[in-house]
Amino acid sequence: MKDLESVKELISILETLPSIGKKSAARIAYEIARDRIKGLRILDAIENVVSNVRECSKCGSLSEYEVCSICDSKRDKIVAVVESSKDIEIIEESGSFGGYYFVFNDSVEKLREFILNKGIKEVIFAFSPSVENEIKMRKIKEELGLNIECYSIAKGVPMGVSLENVDISSINFAFLGKILLD
Repeated sequence: MKDLESVKELISILETLPSIGKKSAARIAYEIARDRIKGLRILDAIENVVSNVRECSKCGSLSEYEVCSICDSKRDKIVAVVESSKDIEIIEESGSFGGYYFVFNDSVEKLREFILNKGIKEVIFAFSPSVENEIKMRKIKEELGLNIECYSIAKGVPMGVSLENVDISSINFAFLGKILLD
């Protein structure tokens, strides 16, 4: 069927995005095709993002400016090293951290430079818990070659989850990182 080639192309492009499968991609594509105004608003928003968003020259986070608003502000002399800009948004939303961020993209030298330029006193690796990331954090710490305290975020049992639904590694981390009750 030669009809709707443009919709099929949109579906195949949408499928390449994280967390969007074929069914979700098809629903989105057909909704855009059906509602032209919504489609044009989405097109405008995508064009805006593509034209205006770039990486912060200091921390690697996404920003509409050369230097993001976090790097351009005065914060605690702590840096959370994260895997993506989305992680920053989640941590900021929690209100649990008042330091700087650095999106790690395999450049230990750039991270070292950031730490030295900002006068950072403490590094917290906020990577997703995995054996690979444990190894990666230790390697980064070693390659930094700085006399600075380095931590990883706590790991363990999530709030509201029954122990029967938690994997063994998370239970092990939970017991290693036990918390003293006052």
